[in-house]
Amino acid sequence: MRKTAGAIALGAALTFSSVAGTGAGGVASAAPAQPRSQYPPSALVLSYAEGEDSGSAPVRRAVTLSCAPAPTGTHPTARRACAELRAVEGSFRTLTARTESGRICTREWRPVTVTAEGVWEGSRVWYEHTFPNPCFKNAVRSQVFEF
Repeated sequence: MRKTAGAIALGAALTFSSVAGTGAGGVASAAPAQPRSQYPPSALVLSYAEGEDSGSAPVRRAVTLSCAPAPTGTHPTARRACAELRAVEGSFRTLTARTESGRICTREWRPVTVTAEGVWEGSRVWYEHTFPNPCFKNAVRSQVFEF
């Protein structure tokens, strides 16, 4: 009885493997992973939310930005945003600290939070910054969070 059950199972496995396309021998092989590009990956999701932190604030806008090998994504000014990120070596903190001089904003507390999540030149990225209100966010001299 045991030999019959084993023969049936083997026959079923061989039939399945030939139908599934793994070859007549029923052995699947995988080619070694090859990088598709000589550029390190840079693919980000950028978001804008109204609230104090990304965990509780409703997201109002989000875009994608990929910078290698060429600027692409749903970001409206992908080329400029990628150039800015390259100029600061991917430091989002540096970008959000660059503000227009002489810009006057009220002191009202209506926070907005921006985030960047993904991969920048092969390294994982998670960045979050909360501005006191939209005026302070708009005072930043950068295209990265302008969408």
